[in-house]
Amino acid sequence: MDKQQGCQQKQAQNVKLTVEQEGILSKSSCKEEAGWLHLTCKGSPYEVGFQHGYHVAEELADAIRVYTYMTMQSFGVEYTYFVEQAVKLHKDKLGEEYTQEIQGIADGSTAAGYPLGFDDVLGWNDWMEISGYWWPLNVQNYDNAPERVPTHKSSHCSAFVATGSATKDGKPVIGHESFDEFWSGQYFNIYNDITPDKGHRVVMQTMPGCISSMTDYNVTDAGLAVTETTLAGFMGYDNSGVPEYVRARRAVQYADDIDSFVEIMQDGNNGGYANAWLITDTNTGEVARFEQGLKYQNLERTRDGYFFGCNAVFDPRIRNLECIDNGFNDPRQQTGARRQRWMELLNKYNGQITREIGQRMLEDTYDVYLGYENPSSRCICSHYDVDPQYFADDPKAVWNVPFYPAGSCDGKCADTEDIKNLRFWHRIGRADGAEFDADAFFEEHPLWAWQKGYTKSRPSQPWILG
Repeated sequence: MDKQQGCQQKQAQNVKLTVEQEGILSKSSCKEEAGWLHLTCKGSPYEVGFQHGYHVAEELADAIRVYTYMTMQSFGVEYTYFVEQAVKLHKDKLGEEYTQEIQGIADGSTAAGYPLGFDDVLGWNDWMEISGYWWPLNVQNYDNAPERVPTHKSSHCSAFVATGSATKDGKPVIGHESFDEFWSGQYFNIYNDITPDKGHRVVMQTMPGCISSMTDYNVTDAGLAVTETTLAGFMGYDNSGVPEYVRARRAVQYADDIDSFVEIMQDGNNGGYANAWLITDTNTGEVARFEQGLKYQNLERTRDGYFFGCNAVFDPRIRNLECIDNGFNDPRQQTGARRQRWMELLNKYNGQITREIGQRMLEDTYDVYLGYENPSSRCICSHYDVDPQYFADDPKAVWNVPFYPAGSCDGKCADTEDIKNLRFWHRIGRADGAEFDADAFFEEHPLWAWQKGYTKSRPSQPWILG
């Protein structure tokens, strides 16, 4: 069934809207294609939020159901606890615009038959930051392991940006794929085209109910394209700062160039969801890599060359003083192996890079440690779920667990023409198109069967252009 039809059928199922709500929704649209929900949202902050919340209400409700279960399984605390902390820390740091948008999401979901309050949506947006950055520094206050060393173990994403003599036409190309645990990555399928009444039009990949991309792939009508990879092993958090998802949304909506993007991201920097940002300015042909730690930052930029991200940290101050076990020089580790492979691929295709070549690089499954094609955790397109992890000898490092149901969850790529036309190529599932059969996986690896009903199968999907 077409998702647009599904949205319309909500009214046929006794979901009654006011005249005002119908007017708000008339400015938006929602359709399904190749595993994605394509949204268009337009208007005031509240209207944009209401449209978003209404159209993805069912998906958002299911995501919160899964996150509620997985929060307890992963951390030993209730999902609602993280929501409470998010409200305490950040309710007064959203600003009026995003406060209204979050309220709109809550009201839109409620109008669609899935009741949510403001705090519910705030906590949902804050989950990544609270669980991944605040919690590791506070868990010792709640457990019986006072000797615990705080660690942030997540390793998300592969990405590149190229321009000048590195690309075939001399113009920028940018690509990215998200890595995550499959129970989380299965919700990265929202393609949201937002035309706010203030700031720039933004087209982003996101999750249901999120005001920022969260997976961080954006193109804007300022001629910018922005993506990132997280800084593996990063430790640091300022409770008084502004959450990353607010700064990231504000930056893509209001930045006119690389400098203003960096300035907005630094305003209130709290260390949450610390990233290496890759930024493209199609107006100047310039590209940049902005590594943003809490204490240290590093901005590199060029009009002739390329940058990449693989969760390794290039700035030695951030890598050595703000991160734990980053894997920078270890080809057995996911970060070190992908760092080497990106260097090989970008050197191989230097001068030839196009959007099509970018997609090919994102699909790459060559294992540099073993020296042959081998889908594993060490590939640009990661396959943790089939990796026995024979060679990773540090159990504290990133996801060093055999047959971990995690890895590549999507692929996105755009050239300058795409960016100027506010679109990008995207594929949900693995970037290389390999399917994930949850039932077969749980049968083969019964240790993970506790995720049944929460981790879904993901069929092979094609690349499509938004």
